[in-house]
Amino acid sequence: MPLPNRDENGRANHIEVALANMHTGAWYKWTDNSNRIYANLILKPKIWIDEVLVDNPYPLPTEKECTDKLKEIQDAWDLDNAEYKKNRRKAYARISDQLDQLYHDMTAGKLDATGEWHKAVKKVKDDNPKS
Repeated sequence: MPLPNRDENGRANHIEVALANMHTGAWYKWTDNSNRIYANLILKPKIWIDEVLVDNPYPLPTEKECTDKLKEIQDAWDLDNAEYKKNRRKAYARISDQLDQLYHDMTAGKLDATGEWHKAVKKVKDDNPKS
C-alpha cells in the first residue's frame, strides 16, 4: 500500500508533501479534508512551537511555491531513484563486507586502483553507468 500523497513507487504526488517539507509541525489545515486542493488550504491561527502555543509565524505559500517545492522533491526523488542507482545499490556488497575489503587492502598497502575494494566498486560502476 503506497504512503499517503505518494504513488506506488513512493514518489510524492501531492502538494501536501511540499507543505510538510516547508515547515515542521501542523502549521496549515484544509477547509475541506476530503478535497485537499490549494483553494482549500488555510493557515492555522495558532501552532505549537517548543511546547508553547504561539501565533502562526508562517505565511500562506502561493500555489506556485507549493508546486515548485513539490517539483523540487520529485526531481530529487527521480535523481535518487534513477535506474543506474537502483542497479548499483543491488550490486554493491554489504557495507560490512566492503569495510573488510578495505581493511585487507590497507593491510596489504593497496589503497589505490590495485586494491580489491576499488576493483569491486569500479566493476559495479562500469556495469551500471550513469545514463
